[in-house]
Amino acid sequence: MSEEIEWWEYDDAAEMAAAVAGDVAFIIESAIEARGAAVIALAGGNTPIPIYEKLASAKLNWKRVTIIPTDERIVALGDPLSNVTAVAKFFLPKGARVIPIVPNALADYKAAGRSADALMQDLHWPLDLCLLGVGNDGHTASIFPGPDLEEALTSPNGRRALGVMPEPMPTDAPVPRVTLSLAAITTARALMIAATGKEKRSVIELAIKQGNASAYPIGRALAGTELPVDIHWAPA
Repeated sequence: MSEEIEWWEYDDAAEMAAAVAGDVAFIIESAIEARGAAVIALAGGNTPIPIYEKLASAKLNWKRVTIIPTDERIVALGDPLSNVTAVAKFFLPKGARVIPIVPNALADYKAAGRSADALMQDLHWPLDLCLLGVGNDGHTASIFPGPDLEEALTSPNGRRALGVMPEPMPTDAPVPRVTLSLAAITTARALMIAATGKEKRSVIELAIKQGNASAYPIGRALAGTELPVDIHWAPA
């Protein structure tokens, strides 16, 4: 378990978005200063959209920034369910390099995972930042309950990504996924979680308390990291 999990609480999602965007911009700027470039992984879903709106207005050298999604639904680019399509809308116009980790909607989700893993071997690792979300069911990235959970949690350090089949399938996006492995997430230089709503807070708190015995993937994930974790939370 990370010895340093710090909660940051805000009055509302707008206040959280401004704070998290400021922190992410600082990390990007520091990485560019130190190494000439920044590589970050950003969560999909609706919660981080206000963060990305704020972040996109930051005056950064975006041409030196590479962005990947923390996870992706196995759908065609441009599909409403595509995480990278949503992220690209904010950062491609700024000049950032936004990499689709699932360029083709392969029928074989395991093959899609292997393809994504091969693609990401060419990136600079470790990530400078991984920004995660959490679902009401306790999943994070696309580390879901199901037949691929243990593989996602225990893949060796060199494994960046894998294909996963959630079980049960989420009703809002009933498709297989590709996700960063826990090893790829927890070797990042900085790890953040952004979440809103009382239900998600309760899930995260219980998952942390349960640790490695948790039925929630986020509990297992946090139990498996020694990295300091900043959890940013707003009621709505």
